[in-house]
Amino acid sequence: MRGGMGAISKALQMSAANYGAEIHTGQEVKQILVKDNVAQGIVLADGTTVKSKVVLSNATPHVTFLKLLDKSILPKEFVRRQEGYDYASGTFKINVALDKLPNFTCKPHSKDSSEASDHHRTTIHLIWHSDQIDKAFQDAAYGEPSREPVVEMTIPSSLDNTLAPAGKHVAGLFCQYAPYKLKDGRKWDESEKQKFVDNVFNMVEQYAPGFKSSVIGVDALSPVDLESVFGLTGGNIFHGAIGLNQLYFMRPGPGYSDYETPVKGLYLCGSGAHPGGGVMGAPGRNSSHLAIQKLQHRV
Repeated sequence: MRGGMGAISKALQMSAANYGAEIHTGQEVKQILVKDNVAQGIVLADGTTVKSKVVLSNATPHVTFLKLLDKSILPKEFVRRQEGYDYASGTFKINVALDKLPNFTCKPHSKDSSEASDHHRTTIHLIWHSDQIDKAFQDAAYGEPSREPVVEMTIPSSLDNTLAPAGKHVAGLFCQYAPYKLKDGRKWDESEKQKFVDNVFNMVEQYAPGFKSSVIGVDALSPVDLESVFGLTGGNIFHGAIGLNQLYFMRPGPGYSDYETPVKGLYLCGSGAHPGGGVMGAPGRNSSHLAIQKLQHRV
């Protein structure tokens, strides 16, 4: 996607605007308005009320049902399930700016070459053996960041030269595992984050010597950062763990996998709805089609 992932959002914005939609950014939603168990609109952080016939929430089920709503209006069993919903995550995301392409020992390229090779344009998994995945998981299960993290690297600038200046590159490191809650009450402060980043960079250095010296910018996001910055409960990028107990008719709970919620006119349209996360837009498409259908038949 030329222009990066943001280009998808911009394309959606332009398409919606062409149909007359008004889009407001940087506006925090504090409450979903409900009267007689029917969604009436939303209230923003600045106190502004926006009335509407339907509300579609792209927030996690936890935020939607337990933060934006008064849970006393919801069925007790539904609330119990939402309070027990699994948002466990071990994701740590590192975005880096590089002054040159990584040069992998398994597929070396000329040190003077700034032109990407085919392997730079793929998803690159840095792992020596399947045992590494198990050991990395076990560390996180006991509240410690993985000593030998599993690193998945992408270099989007190898495909799109608009993302970085000439001769420079950007890379994304999707790292596992980093527990949301650290052992002994430790917090994901800058010191803890830096230790994990250093560990990840040391891992990459084993596969691509010179990587560490090529880094000219770092944006590190712990699971706690993913929650506070993007509203991802527990730092889970899928709006809830992807397990058999939280998929299909169980997402986000029995009886509510069709995007409707216990509140009439309130629909769930994000990754916390069926079929789950990923850059596919299926929950949003399905939810919006249902909302339109219901509006057309509302008396």
